[in-house]
Amino acid sequence: MSTDDSNDELLELLGQERVRQVLAATSRGPLSAKELSDECDVALSTIYRRAEEMVAHDLLVERTQIEPDGSHHSVFVANIDHLDVDIDDGKIDVSVHVREDAAQRFSRIWSDIREL
Repeated sequence: MSTDDSNDELLELLGQERVRQVLAATSRGPLSAKELSDECDVALSTIYRRAEEMVAHDLLVERTQIEPDGSHHSVFVANIDHLDVDIDDGKIDVSVHVREDAAQRFSRIWSDIREL
């Protein structure tokens, strides 16, 4: 898939109201598919379809949440810090900047130091 195709897919995905609702909701914290379905007032099957697309484009991550009683379930968390859309010389480029947790940030910084 070309970069142009990937950019088009990402922009098309972000053009969907449900995708934007899911991003807004998960930016506040982890939510299960059921919680997203309730908050966004859409069918659970729609949430799963959108979440699958969003995970594929690095907009969401799926994590396993373990409860105090030992039970566990999947939750979705927004993985995006911000987007850059650059329009230059007849081309559109979309860059997704993902959130980093402390371990990822340390690994990136350590890698940068080793390259010096």
